[in-house]
Amino acid sequence: MRMYDVIEKKRDGGELTNEEIDFFVNGYVSGDVTDYQAAALCMAIFYKGMNARETARLTMDMAHSGDMMDLSGIKGIKVDKHSTGGVGDKTTLVLAPIVASLGVPVAKMSGRGLGHTGGTLDKLESIPGLSIDIDLNRFFEIVNTVGCAVVGQTGNLVPADKKLYALRDVTATVDSIPLIASSIMSKKIAAGADKILLDVKCGSGAFMKTPEDAIRLAQAMVEIGEEVGRTTVALITDMGRPLGNAIGNALEVIEACDTLKGVAPEDLTETCIELAANMLFLAGKASLEECRDLARDQIDNGEAFVKLHEMVEAQGGDSRALDDYSLFAQPKVSREVRATESGWVFTMDTERTGIASVALGAGRATKEDAIDPAAGIMLAAKTGAYLKKGDLMATLYAADEARLDEGERILREAYELREEEPAPIPHFFARVSRDGVDRLA
Repeated sequence: MRMYDVIEKKRDGGELTNEEIDFFVNGYVSGDVTDYQAAALCMAIFYKGMNARETARLTMDMAHSGDMMDLSGIKGIKVDKHSTGGVGDKTTLVLAPIVASLGVPVAKMSGRGLGHTGGTLDKLESIPGLSIDIDLNRFFEIVNTVGCAVVGQTGNLVPADKKLYALRDVTATVDSIPLIASSIMSKKIAAGADKILLDVKCGSGAFMKTPEDAIRLAQAMVEIGEEVGRTTVALITDMGRPLGNAIGNALEVIEACDTLKGVAPEDLTETCIELAANMLFLAGKASLEECRDLARDQIDNGEAFVKLHEMVEAQGGDSRALDDYSLFAQPKVSREVRATESGWVFTMDTERTGIASVALGAGRATKEDAIDPAAGIMLAAKTGAYLKKGDLMATLYAADEARLDEGERILREAYELREEEPAPIPHFFARVSRDGVDRLA
């Protein structure tokens, strides 16, 4: 078999056999297939696509290219949640303790932030003393005793995806549903969960800009999950504005704590309730509506917040910080950003808002950049708010005035004010499962 023939076949719109896909993935990981050959095939896939069987085979080959996690040592049905990324997305910090407090284990491996989206590991590491570098035996022990743990990736998971993603990033082939779907799902399958919940974002702060594009991606991922025997459900959620008001690592942990105390912004709370309900539903706890009530109850009765304390302590963190926010790293300087005119916040460029937080020091432009855990943005107005001239739009936090200057400049570019009031934006657009697409808005 020759890689030339595989590339030519897909270039001409042909359907690749399982053997041809195996040949490509195995060869690319071993080095027998070159970067330029892999890039050519990715471009052919970009233009010609893949059917459900091809995408599922590519996904499984990528998943099996390295270590496969065996979570059988953890009692119960393991449900994993994956978000396609966004600004202010701290849902894992809320979901894990809600779901775990109801007896469903959450054994989660998360990533770091890069670009305009934040990473769960960076947020957790802003808690004094907390470690995300935990060996597998201790990881299992925490999940079995506490019910949840969130750690960094262990072992050699999905090396094929690492190589392919880096290549796609520099060859303009990121924006391909089969390649996105196989990248996400290969990691979820390798991580060993029994059931998978996908939070597929859409809007100005997401990779998929429209609900229809997000639904197509969700359908591809659900098909993959079901094809390989993992029950998979996807929710299409809004990222046309930041989620919650906090953007930045310590700020987002604090807002997650407030959510579990019942005093968070409505959009964040409702998104967390719906995601938690779907995780509980996948675990077989009750009907979807009953699971929503269960999730709300765990916030109201304080049990989910207690579970967060337990998880933080088990991972070496100082859980006092969850109640005494002064124990988090504190910003050196801050600035209020106020409206220079009156009007409705008609739209927000959420990606630009995320980039503003990176400029303040809350994120990374490159993998090597250090993060300031105290840096970030607290929004006072989002899409749909009416501002009078001089009203507070946001408060910025950083290590120096130069960062505040740059952060303010970028953040102001993210706001569009108009005289007319915008139409309401739903938090949820659709739920995608093996039964089809249930439109929610």
